[in-house]
Amino acid sequence: MNGPHDLGGQMGFGPVAPEPGEPYFHAEWEKRALGLTLSSGAFGAWTIDESRHARECIPPAAYLSASYYEIWIRALETLLERHGFATKAEIDGGTATMAPATPKKVLKADMVAEVLAKGGPCDRPVQTEPLFVAGDVVRTRNFNPPTHTRLPRYARGKVGVVEAVQGSFVFPDDNAHGKGENPQWVYTVVFPATEIWGEDADPTLTVSIDAWESYLEPL
Repeated sequence: MNGPHDLGGQMGFGPVAPEPGEPYFHAEWEKRALGLTLSSGAFGAWTIDESRHARECIPPAAYLSASYYEIWIRALETLLERHGFATKAEIDGGTATMAPATPKKVLKADMVAEVLAKGGPCDRPVQTEPLFVAGDVVRTRNFNPPTHTRLPRYARGKVGVVEAVQGSFVFPDDNAHGKGENPQWVYTVVFPATEIWGEDADPTLTVSIDAWESYLEPL
């Protein structure tokens, strides 16, 4: 999806300026936003890929004017409504008026440390051999789906070289839309900066991405 999240190469946003000694949270409500997102995700009703797509679907004006955790909360509201845990009226009013859907799992306080330590591994076995090996020259597909994809807009239709085969992982483009995990091989592909940004780019620089196999075409 070519949404407001896909900012690579876009001009007018200024430099990235890391904040020295940046705190984990800039306001108390951000702690609650993180907690709500994690505990709701533990319900088992949606995948991390669906949650990413929900954030991407926030209208550009709202997305670009929102802070990091505001984006998380707005997407969470969409997911809770979509999966029957709350209505928009309940979210807006702050009061439950109907029985919600039943979560598959409830994340309790004493479970948080173990769940966070475990993370969400997404490596999965596949039955096929990798289509590419290190050193292969490939071109990324040039597509613009309205659905979720992890292929950045700036890297579509570009020629690069496979640097490494990283393993096989859940295919997020399908997993975000209830089509199953459908794992694929993932490759690190390296592009000259001039291939990505054009003749004005620094010729000494390269850009690397991790690309699922179906994003790539042999040359």
